[in-house]
Amino acid sequence: MARAPSYSFERQERDRIKAAKVAEKAEAKRIQRARDKAAAEGQADPSTSSDDQ
Repeated sequence: MARAPSYSFERQERDRIKAAKVAEKAEAKRIQRARDKAAAEGQADPSTSSDDQ
């Protein structure tokens, strides 16, 4: 016999995955805003600078 579906568990899993994806996008936007702000202030972004000394 097939197992009985657990709709609440499946929904919780979908919600958890969606929340993780939303949080990841929000973090990426926060980092991009910080880079844009640093560039606007004339500062070099330390993560992309190349020190060839």
